[in-house]
Amino acid sequence: MEDKCEDNKISKSNPWPYMNIGSLTISFLTKLATAGIIWSWGYLNLNIAWLIGPIALIAWKTERRKDNELKLITAQASVMAKEKELIMSRLDELPSWVYFPDFDRAEWLNKILYKVWPNINQFARELCKQSIEPAILEKLAEFKIKGFQFERLVLGRIPLKIYGIKAYDKNTSRNEVIMDADIMYAGDCDITFSVGNIKGGIRDFQIRGMMRIVMKPLLPVMPIVGGVQAFFLNPPAINFNLIGVADVLDLPGFNEILRKTIVEQIAAFVVLPNKIVIPLSEAVPIESLKIPEPEGVLRIHVVEAKHLMKKDIGMLGKGKSDPYAIINIGAQEFRTKTIDNTVNPKWDFWCEFIVEKSLGAYYNTVVAHLFDKDNAGQDDPLGRATIEVSRVKKKGNIDTWISLEQAKHGMIHLRLTWFQLSKNIVDLKAALVETQELRVTSMSTALLILYIDSAKNLPCVRGNKQPDVYLEASIGGNTKRTATMLRSCDPVWEQGFTFLVSNPETGILHIKITDEKTNLIVGEMNYNISLLLTQNNLEISQQPYDLQMAEVDSKLILSMSLSILKYEEPEPISEEDDDDHDINQLKKKIERQESNISNTLSTSLPSSPLKRQSSKDSINSLTPSIGSGAVIIPEELGTAEEELIVVTSAPSSENAQLIHRNPNMTSSAGDAKLGRIQLSLRYSVQRQKFIIVVHKIANLPLPQNDPHNIPDPYVKLYLLPDRHKETKRKTAVMKDNCNPIFDEQFEYVVSQADLNSRILEVSVCTQKGWLSTGSNVMGQVHINLNEIDVTKSFTSWYDLQPETKD
Repeated sequence: MEDKCEDNKISKSNPWPYMNIGSLTISFLTKLATAGIIWSWGYLNLNIAWLIGPIALIAWKTERRKDNELKLITAQASVMAKEKELIMSRLDELPSWVYFPDFDRAEWLNKILYKVWPNINQFARELCKQSIEPAILEKLAEFKIKGFQFERLVLGRIPLKIYGIKAYDKNTSRNEVIMDADIMYAGDCDITFSVGNIKGGIRDFQIRGMMRIVMKPLLPVMPIVGGVQAFFLNPPAINFNLIGVADVLDLPGFNEILRKTIVEQIAAFVVLPNKIVIPLSEAVPIESLKIPEPEGVLRIHVVEAKHLMKKDIGMLGKGKSDPYAIINIGAQEFRTKTIDNTVNPKWDFWCEFIVEKSLGAYYNTVVAHLFDKDNAGQDDPLGRATIEVSRVKKKGNIDTWISLEQAKHGMIHLRLTWFQLSKNIVDLKAALVETQELRVTSMSTALLILYIDSAKNLPCVRGNKQPDVYLEASIGGNTKRTATMLRSCDPVWEQGFTFLVSNPETGILHIKITDEKTNLIVGEMNYNISLLLTQNNLEISQQPYDLQMAEVDSKLILSMSLSILKYEEPEPISEEDDDDHDINQLKKKIERQESNISNTLSTSLPSSPLKRQSSKDSINSLTPSIGSGAVIIPEELGTAEEELIVVTSAPSSENAQLIHRNPNMTSSAGDAKLGRIQLSLRYSVQRQKFIIVVHKIANLPLPQNDPHNIPDPYVKLYLLPDRHKETKRKTAVMKDNCNPIFDEQFEYVVSQADLNSRILEVSVCTQKGWLSTGSNVMGQVHINLNEIDVTKSFTSWYDLQPETKD
């Protein structure tokens, strides 16, 4: 009896059987119509080439839909799976507590989320309607698209999942608790929206990232915590599918604009400097939770890039690219101009980022995304470069070439400078002089924090009705806008903003309050920033200011704080603390070491030929001069062409040693007479990255059958056993050169445990001609990474060996 009841419930509540019949009918009719169109096309003797475009478009959309469905099923399965099942089935995407020991498992918290998830739906709906919807509406207006609004928003039954959680106990204030949560949402949400007369929806929404949770201030009475801040330090990964009419319009143009706008606004709303703030106690001023907390300013000079991938297809194959770069820190973003028809663009682009206070160098990261501009469709990615803000803070100034990730080859040249925030007005003069010397008018000398609290007694509009008001604040060409307060003459915004000021002595803050429906200005004021220079600590708090209105006495209550940008030379750091991220610094270090060895040899070698001395005597005579880092050993005696080799202690153990020749003391082509290659290897435990720097090659041989055919060498890398396009790395090609210098850096994202089972294959190749056949590999090196400790960076020369096919 119960089984029959259950069957009845399923048949009434679940219409899937009928939907399957309907979908089969639609599929049959669609295929019948397609066959009829093709038959009619041939019957009328029309050109079949016109069908290629629609067929290709249908095939592309079908494959894209299948790929998105697979990603959704995989993501939802991982959210609902238990930890043991997840680890066994998805070893390549383990939760953060597996890779980072300081992250704790949070299964108990996931069980709580599962219980309270239905109650979170109302909070999410209000959040989207009040904050995200106006931002999307404003952004779409830039593309002449009007009338966006959410109509239905249901989170579904699959809750948010926390893969790992970390609580900080060091370098934090006694008045706050800071946690990081590795979160993922891949639920069955149901979201519908309208854009004018177009109806659409969002399905299969996914988000994955590291969320920072700050609980402060701590109170001696209940509820113990005054408020909670939640935000992402870096933009999370967001993906979703559009359905309805929006899916029908899944073409370059409208769909891409809508998708990009939704992703940008959702990400920007919860990414620093934007925060979700939840006050918990009336005893704590809301200003202390919502006001921005900048730590400093990072100035970035995007100089140029080189050896980028060729994405544009020319008449004879791959041509060049039209590259541009997008630089991000959190939700802040700048874009360079596009340089046409080049793989070596020179941008000379300057930008500045306000960096919020945060813990952990792993999270606050500069990300440079490079793209090839495609006027006919979606821009093609050319790779990305990342560098931690903490590295710049530690060094003060970094000028470096960074190898591109997610690309076969390419590098970008960045100059980064860190500025502290000072309250000493004397530092303003030095800041003004520094920007004048740069001759870049857009650079700043000060930072202004503006907190908009509320307005009082605003005038009525539209027949004595209360206005729907929002506030805009601008300095120079930078404008910030608050949320819209509906039907209020006394709106309370409680929003904070930060502005970079080129010159606080002449800068003016302009504020206007506008009614959203009529676009009438109901309040306006100007403030000379120079007045802050006379205030105690360069700040004012909760001050009322008169709005420029003729009929009523309107007030605006706000707080302001000014800080001067100050550059300070960092304290000297030892070579052990150096991160070797800067290739220029690494080159100087290598040249200095080689120079020291050469000088030591020139002063320590006996006047008689070294081959006349015994090896033991040579070691005893030279070891004290060089020190414990290296020992000079003569090779076996016998010929006049003998050379010196340097035996350096390998970082893995005392027994393992790497043997390489000093380049300044020999002209050898290596044991196999195929030349030698200089590499730097290191592994970043914190970033989970294996970094290889290809410096140079020495003494490549000329072909015996054609000694006038000088090779065009380049270096190709694989991290075996993965030999496919995604793991291939490649340097630029050096034309007509037997001693090329590359100085290119490459990175692999790989766990330390996995790295120990890998072999680095380095192949020196020559560019082949159009009609050439056979292998173009001139020599190879295989480095077993299990035999060396790459966590301690080192540089070494390796003899090239004949190519091995296995």
